[in-house]
Amino acid sequence: MERNDTRAKLTQAGLNLIQQALSIYDKDLRLAVCNRRFQEMFDLPEALVTPGAAFEDTIRYLVTRGEYGPVEDEEDAVRTRVEQARAFQPHYMERTRANGRTISVEGSPLQQGGWVTVYTDITEIKAQEALLRTRSEELSDQLLTHAERLAQANRALGATNAALTEAKRELTEMEARTRLVTEMMPAHIAHVGHDLVYTYSNRRLSAVMPGSLSDIVGRPVPEALGAETFAKIEPGLGRALSGEPNVFEFTHDASGRRIRLALTPDRDAGGRVQGVYILSMDVTEETQARAALSQSAKRELAAQLTSGLAHDFANLLTIILGLQGRLERIEKLPADAADLARATLAAARRGGTLLDRIAAISGPREIHPAATDLAALLDELRIMAGPSLPEGIGLDILVAGALGPVLLDAGSLQDSLLNLVLNARDAIGSGVGRITLTVRPVRDTWIEISVADTGPGFSAAALDHGLDPFFTTKGGEGSGLGLSMVYDHTKLMGGSVKLANRPEGGARVMLRLPLRPVGPAPAAPLLVLLVEDTEEIRTDIREMLTAMGHNVIEAASVAEAEELVDLPGVDLVLSDISLPGGRTGVDFMQALAARDHPARRLLMTSLPPGDALRARAGAVPILSKPFTAAELAAELATREAA
Repeated sequence: MERNDTRAKLTQAGLNLIQQALSIYDKDLRLAVCNRRFQEMFDLPEALVTPGAAFEDTIRYLVTRGEYGPVEDEEDAVRTRVEQARAFQPHYMERTRANGRTISVEGSPLQQGGWVTVYTDITEIKAQEALLRTRSEELSDQLLTHAERLAQANRALGATNAALTEAKRELTEMEARTRLVTEMMPAHIAHVGHDLVYTYSNRRLSAVMPGSLSDIVGRPVPEALGAETFAKIEPGLGRALSGEPNVFEFTHDASGRRIRLALTPDRDAGGRVQGVYILSMDVTEETQARAALSQSAKRELAAQLTSGLAHDFANLLTIILGLQGRLERIEKLPADAADLARATLAAARRGGTLLDRIAAISGPREIHPAATDLAALLDELRIMAGPSLPEGIGLDILVAGALGPVLLDAGSLQDSLLNLVLNARDAIGSGVGRITLTVRPVRDTWIEISVADTGPGFSAAALDHGLDPFFTTKGGEGSGLGLSMVYDHTKLMGGSVKLANRPEGGARVMLRLPLRPVGPAPAAPLLVLLVEDTEEIRTDIREMLTAMGHNVIEAASVAEAEELVDLPGVDLVLSDISLPGGRTGVDFMQALAARDHPARRLLMTSLPPGDALRARAGAVPILSKPFTAAELAAELATREAA
């Protein structure tokens, strides 16, 4: 990061040495960089020379200052110039400013969008031209002197333009490399200023925190993230702005994902904090694995603590069972003594059952995840639980949303749910009531399973300690290990358990388990024609496709693609929209459709939604860049199924 900052400062210093005014705006018409001469020439306020400043705001400022002379409708004048800028066409013009100075304006578009503009004060040159026209008959020493001065100025201008062209080329390459690297990273990278407005983002925010905005440059953090998420990170941002780097994790409520946030102060040359660099990563799977590992460690410790006690207790129970069995078999034993013997045997057997449950919760246990049909599992649960429910208690099982095969330990889950249903039955008692089991996916992260009843609800003590081993509200009727076993099984699978009372009455136990879909069997390999002009991106997508088992042929333009598309066996054409040579990927797809080419068609682009080129694609599906291998595979599988 320090190396990049040094390079940026050296580049800015070099630009400030250029005598012409220079500005570079990106494809969204926001300022990327400018030199000091640009601000001085037009007397611009600081806000309009800060990266991220809108081109439209700068034009409006110049129009109101009379920079373009008198206009009848200021807003119409601003709109006209913004529309001309969006065309990204090379241009050269000369105009006289309100202060009487004459400048030339030369604009050159950049390959990835946006443009570089150079402003040169040519007042002296124009004066010399006027002098030559008015005094052409007096070609004297004075004229020769002016001609020499003009030639000297032209030579200096040529040298400066050459240096400017080289600086523009290096800046363009640097920006392209930086953008490519940040866009391909599986994390959100951003920068905000002291006002908590984004000045940079790599457009990965919505991938890390689904439901958030993607195009956030120029927007305040609360607007981009939402009020709830902002409230969780605001203290960390405050510490970073005060100069304290910090890293923390939080749960993104909208998606259920666990996010790790690293906040680093951005300091200027004098050490003053002028903003914050933000790195956001989705660590949901890591958190799930960490929870499972922690639970395993707790189990091992519990096993060590209870193994000796359980062994001794088992020996005592064996002795008691043997003695009471002999006592029960004595002939002519008084009835009262026989009843006592039978009660003692029943209590001892219950102690044995309790030992088994202690071993199950504290001893080593393996989880065996496998592809599980949740619908079939719930049908089996209904059959098992039905005979145990009294006539007045009903069981409803509801599934919200489509859930295909998922990876989980079906036996552990079924045991847990049966335990919860029977606990709900006991809570309702002999009266009339209902038990409702609801299953739903939470985004693409969790399976949420809720078991609710119409009983009296949890007591305050049960809400605090219900998941602790041996805690029970059933007196001598319960062992206190049921909910604890549910908690144990769920944590081993990387999930969580919450106890709550429903507002309308009754209790609710909510389980969250990692949602790990089991994909269909791999489809037959495709022959894919990949059309992408950026070599690095083309290489990355080729590797994604070949890792899926597909074969790939490549082209960098529509002209190259047309030479390859009629090769035998081309199943899919995957093309970028923006391509060199004057013809776009949309044009190519329309040409294929016009001649009924049999290959399936899929477009990809980094253009924002609503762009005119995207709108022209019609029915051809579009993948937004950047995308992951999983997103590409899902798109191919969706189109295959369709």
